[in-house]
Amino acid sequence: MSVMMVAMSGCQTAKAASSLDYEQHYKTTGTALKESALSDNWESKGSKVAVVSKQKADNEEYLDAKEVLLVNNTKNKVLVSQKVFDQAYPASTTKIMTALLTLENLKLSKVVMIKHDITFPDGAAVAVHLKKGDKITVEALLNALIIMSANDAAVALGEEVSGSLPKFVKLMNKRAKELGATNTHFANPNGLHLANHYSTAYDLYLIFKEVAKHNEFFNIAGKPSSRIEYTGSKGQLKIYDMASTNQYIAGTYTLPSNVYMIGGKTGTTTQAGSCLILLTKNKDGEEFISVVLKGVTKSALYHTMTDILSKEN
Repeated sequence: MSVMMVAMSGCQTAKAASSLDYEQHYKTTGTALKESALSDNWESKGSKVAVVSKQKADNEEYLDAKEVLLVNNTKNKVLVSQKVFDQAYPASTTKIMTALLTLENLKLSKVVMIKHDITFPDGAAVAVHLKKGDKITVEALLNALIIMSANDAAVALGEEVSGSLPKFVKLMNKRAKELGATNTHFANPNGLHLANHYSTAYDLYLIFKEVAKHNEFFNIAGKPSSRIEYTGSKGQLKIYDMASTNQYIAGTYTLPSNVYMIGGKTGTTTQAGSCLILLTKNKDGEEFISVVLKGVTKSALYHTMTDILSKEN
């Protein structure tokens, strides 16, 4: 018997090759250390990263968002920076780290057995509604995680990677430090609000730059919709249709002329506001990473993002 479910869009609810002493770096946080390290010889798996000083980031040009960042990822050059080292709630942009660890540790074809019903105190939290005994591939879970921002997909992937959520959260924070994201602390794999779960626009850029090395991420993140199929505990076929939460891909908002979407991740909670991180390219084929955190409304988020994307050409 086939079960059809239709999803609503929305998501509210190795050490680097460097001479830097990483053990010392791990024990120290703050933008001053990060700036001095990155400005000289910081490398993330051999790829240099863009840097910006705290002074240059300390402005408020975009009043409808808390943090705004645009980086030419091809040239590793910061073009726009606003409060990018300030602590903020990342909401579902958290899922880029969950996706990164999944792609680094699991094969897409692996079948995951769901060990327990995955539920949340907030009944409005976006979910596929995975149940104990469901069998679903990692690829299907990544589609749910990235396209519709399913919070239970994040839990399932975290448990499959590390065996338990506490172990996975520990891995998330370890990996963040390896990438230089020293002003970040993760407390869950999905970004549902917790007071001790925070990041910055610059840290999310560092994490997203790493996931951008995985074409598998953007093979999913660039799609307007997806249909996943999996098996229930009684062997029944389950089908879930989902639409992208990325409103550029969905067609609600239009990219500036000569700017082309590769993919990205949205995030929305009451505390985080509206958030978005994107990988785009310009007419010359140069790639750009853009981050907007705590847009006051979804409309304000996309208008702010469109404004900074227009600077790519």
